[in-house]
Amino acid sequence: MTSRTPVPPEPAVALREILAFDDSGTLRLLLAPGGQDVGVRAVAVGDEGPAQPLDGCLVLVVGAPAASAGAAEPVREAARRGASGVVLRDAEGEAAAPEVLAAAEESGIALLTRAAWADWTDTAALVRSALACARAGSGEQGAAVPDGGAESLAALAAAIAEYTGGAITIEDTRFRVLAHSATGPEADGLRRSTVLGGRVPEWRVAELRRSGMLRALWTSRDVIHRAADADGPERLVIAVRSGPEVLGSIWAAADGRSLSPWAADALRRAAEAAAPHLVRHRLRESGSARRSELALRGLLFGEGDARTHAWSLGLSPDAACAVVVAERDSGAPAGDRTLDVLALQAVSYRPSVRVLRDGDRLLVLLPVDTGRERDVLGLARELATLARSLPGRVPVRAGAGPVVPTALRARSSCEEAALIVRVLRERAARSGGVDRDGKAGRDDGGEGEADSARYADAAGVGPSLDVVRVLDAVRPVWESGSGPVHDLVRADLAAGGELVRSLAAYLDASGDVARAAARLVVHPNTLRYRLRRARERFGVDLDDPDTRLLITLAVRLTG
Repeated sequence: MTSRTPVPPEPAVALREILAFDDSGTLRLLLAPGGQDVGVRAVAVGDEGPAQPLDGCLVLVVGAPAASAGAAEPVREAARRGASGVVLRDAEGEAAAPEVLAAAEESGIALLTRAAWADWTDTAALVRSALACARAGSGEQGAAVPDGGAESLAALAAAIAEYTGGAITIEDTRFRVLAHSATGPEADGLRRSTVLGGRVPEWRVAELRRSGMLRALWTSRDVIHRAADADGPERLVIAVRSGPEVLGSIWAAADGRSLSPWAADALRRAAEAAAPHLVRHRLRESGSARRSELALRGLLFGEGDARTHAWSLGLSPDAACAVVVAERDSGAPAGDRTLDVLALQAVSYRPSVRVLRDGDRLLVLLPVDTGRERDVLGLARELATLARSLPGRVPVRAGAGPVVPTALRARSSCEEAALIVRVLRERAARSGGVDRDGKAGRDDGGEGEADSARYADAAGVGPSLDVVRVLDAVRPVWESGSGPVHDLVRADLAAGGELVRSLAAYLDASGDVARAAARLVVHPNTLRYRLRRARERFGVDLDDPDTRLLITLAVRLTG
């Protein structure tokens, strides 16, 4: 029997160092009976169970806010289990309940609150990053890159440049330059324009997107090599991540000399060292980002004052725009990040693009210049095509809404784009990968859908768009009605829907029994028998045009 060597606990970091790292205002210290030098070893969620040890932890209490007297007991429980401090939710700026302050004072535990605009994921990431940054700076874990790599992004960029022999830029996911090393006299024009402009030029981002370089960057966890070409020198790049989330990237370009043989290894270690800094940068922007999210949601869903929302987003209310809606299959596996990658791709399309995640949908607001109206369908095509190439091949359908003359009417473009996606989804469900002529569509990852079935604008779906609008309008009339067709549909659906499916195939085939039977994979006489049963049992006359119309509507409304 072998014994395991016990793993030593992580070194403690003073609470004051965590607060100093938080320049975004996420955390607010209310009380520290033991002083701000109390040690913190880890972050923990308060509902992880009574058996979970909390020695030296900063505990996130996700239940009652600080203003609630009910939060006093979780504070005492955390103290009993050895926690250094607790973080409670700030209830819209309300003062902490006296019972909560008294519990912290009596227990000798630090009491903090989390800003209302932040969430618990942000808060946990902040504390973990502060701990990692403090430990790297003190040498406890070994600096990822020597000579001040943990001090600041600027110092880190300089250190990476020394160890790679290249010119360094550290960028966020919008390709804004957060830090860079000194630019030498041999620097290429692209680097000079990037550093001077504070961001990668649009034409360069578009070229990286077309070449597949961005897709590789967002999905890879290793260093990517780009050989020297006519546009510039040799480059290495690696994504900076916090767990599965991409925070930004580090680029190393040969600057008048060859990159060092160990440049790739230095970049790998530098990406780890940069993560806490990019988390802090992300959190610093969280307040304004969340306000922007609320403004974008208001603009696209018609909530609040549209003009104010547009200005909040940095858009002219009179600017023409369109909305692209990309919807993921609702059966996507847990943890699927397809929409996250598509969001990164969308914001790289143009700096003025705004993206909103809404459940299984991605809503993309795209300002449109005169003569560039085709960009809207182009973005929808790009998102749907990219989704097919990602690991997991989760189906995504994208609808391109119409260009509206002002941002104040973005809601109408969003609604139409969502309807187009609905049409694409319903067509796929009805056809099962078979087109209107009964021929199989071109194989697409085993899903039997032609490429064009993944994205469309209004012209691409034709009259189906108006049909969906009509169906939505008549649904209340159908649901409140009665008669032979209602009796047939309700009774048959309760029994499994065989007759309704047969009627749907018959009507879709314009009354061609042989064609409808082939789609149902039954003998034509079997279908004829079912149609007779509809007439004899329910009194439904399929020769009557009004009855056929009502059955068609009923079938579409009931799915």
